[in-house]
Amino acid sequence: MTAAHIPVLAAEMLAALDPRDGQTYLDGTFGRGGYSRAILQAADCAVCAVDCDPDAIAQGNTLAASFDGRLTLLQGRFGTMIELLRDAGIERLDGVVLDLGVSSPQLDDAARGFSFRQDGPLDMRMTRDGQTAAEIVNGLDEKPLADLIRELGEERHARRVARAIVRARDTSPIESTLQLAQIVRDALPHAKDGIDPATRTFMALRIHVNNELGELERGLRAAEAMLQPGGRLVVICFHSLEDRRVKNFLRSRSGGAPRVSRHMPLPEPGLAPSFSLIHRRGITPGDTEIAANPRARSARLRAAVRTEAPAWPLEDAA
Repeated sequence: MTAAHIPVLAAEMLAALDPRDGQTYLDGTFGRGGYSRAILQAADCAVCAVDCDPDAIAQGNTLAASFDGRLTLLQGRFGTMIELLRDAGIERLDGVVLDLGVSSPQLDDAARGFSFRQDGPLDMRMTRDGQTAAEIVNGLDEKPLADLIRELGEERHARRVARAIVRARDTSPIESTLQLAQIVRDALPHAKDGIDPATRTFMALRIHVNNELGELERGLRAAEAMLQPGGRLVVICFHSLEDRRVKNFLRSRSGGAPRVSRHMPLPEPGLAPSFSLIHRRGITPGDTEIAANPRARSARLRAAVRTEAPAWPLEDAA
């Protein structure tokens, strides 16, 4: 297994999930099966692995065969885990793991269009259907394009990037990853932190094309509904937009949502906490792991245990 395929924070994930014999777990972002393999090796349990990428499911068949029926592969989005699992005859779970973002195999395959380091079609679709990144880049007006890059990529110079994209596409359509990356690099000053200037724009487009934040919110609520008391939710994030949503969700569901002002009275008693936090703060990789796998450097793990309280209704979702 190469460094690109080492599952990030694997030991910390297992410690938080605490797999037990006879229990059933969901790996909601199967990828190439790093977490599923680790869970199955840690206990005599069953894992349902979900992935929206048909390539991931197809390549997971060999791994499934090696675990003698304990690994079930399901193609779909983890936000629809309730329907996927019930179709497979599963009503409750003992644990859910979500490793968010793009997988290393997707990033390393130039034909998928996720990477700005190698040339490929400007695609970025995890499911291989729907609107491509090229259609977004060539179709949006300058202001909505700038808003997208600013909000989803947290790019301070979003207006400058959008203006450069519009100027370039007036000459010819932007169709490849390296073409877009160079447009962004030429529009921005050199970064002192060494991060490629195209990083935030590519991230924004990927998140938008795959509706990753909406999928995350649906997945967190679905996990809350599927986990039985004592079940564990473990989420690994790679950027602040995801991590903020996970942190706020778990904080609110564990009764730790802050008041708007310390001068305001405490709210009336409301919904009982549906989760109890395992860690008060997110867990990050150590220097040794980052040295072995540089892609781990931005990872953060958050985990919680399901209480006996009912799942919160959707209108009260964080």
